[in-house]
Amino acid sequence: MNGDETIQTGNAAVDNEKGWFIGGSLPEALGIRHTHDVELKWSTHTAGEERADWVTSEVRTTVAILISGKYEVMFRDKSVTLIDQGDFVMWGKGSDHKGKAVEDSVILTVRWPSIPKS
Repeated sequence: MNGDETIQTGNAAVDNEKGWFIGGSLPEALGIRHTHDVELKWSTHTAGEERADWVTSEVRTTVAILISGKYEVMFRDKSVTLIDQGDFVMWGKGSDHKGKAVEDSVILTVRWPSIPKS
């Protein structure tokens, strides 16, 4: 991070906590990366990697964007496979979901608002 509080640089794949590199759950010492407006996550997944449990009781709006690979996002009533770079799926409050990497994949996830860890 450079010395200017209003301009920061970094690498989303390196400068993160469990993938999250912007959001309210990050330490305030990170300056403008600590915000309650939005959260951004950079995640890499190995082919076959699958989340075992459903994410439930979501209260935010989320969009997952495929950077590379092939990734499936599963909802209770349907499944969406992201195939081409830039493909995205967006969901709102109350949408239970989980994901599976069909191929080695990189996903950028954006959700809002940011809710601090309890």
